[in-house]
Amino acid sequence: MADIICVIGNKGGTGKTTISHMLCQGMGLLGQRSVCVLTDTCREPLDPAGRRYLVADARSREALVKVNDKLRSLKSWMGVIDGGGNRTEMDRRLYGVADLVLLPFRDSHEDLRTVIRDLEMFPRAYAIPSQWPTNPWQREAAEKTVEEFLGPYRDRILSPVAGLSASKYLLQKTVPGSMPSPLANACRGVARQVLELLQISINDVADDEIGTEAMATVPATKSAAVAMAA
Repeated sequence: MADIICVIGNKGGTGKTTISHMLCQGMGLLGQRSVCVLTDTCREPLDPAGRRYLVADARSREALVKVNDKLRSLKSWMGVIDGGGNRTEMDRRLYGVADLVLLPFRDSHEDLRTVIRDLEMFPRAYAIPSQWPTNPWQREAAEKTVEEFLGPYRDRILSPVAGLSASKYLLQKTVPGSMPSPLANACRGVARQVLELLQISINDVADDEIGTEAMATVPATKSAAVAMAA
């Protein structure tokens, strides 16, 4: 069965969508087939062309059930569900179906207070520092703040994902023909952490070695999802 990874958290603006797409792109670069599942009704589906993963539209409850069921029927796939922000009930529902839960947070006191609440609410979840400062002084200050607030949860905090302006390319409707190396490396880094948590072996591959035949079995749009899972 596919593994389901849910990227959730009550606060908006923490980078859930960015982390979801970076994770899927990194999975593809490591030879792992994955689907990024959209549930946020405030966002539009993205074109899967040029990505190292598929995208699925599951913005209705019915479509989400069907996409989840379809993913569970596939062997050696990953489903990454972008939960959106400020949706506590949706977070609880996704937590119930997930094999792994990620809680992105930024280096603000508001984010830290919220992620503490979410870590308490979801005891199997891991927090992941998102859009982290790259300036050495700012990074050191952010790390001190995390230690102060999240010290008791240090065993549930993953390595930070640096803030990269290039990450915006993954959120464009259509991605450019090639991705900057720093972005590709950051995507691989996110994916490695998740694969290690799931105890899945990692196999780095070149971009042109990633097959797409099996990807046709996973829907890229809501209508296809409903048709295939029916």
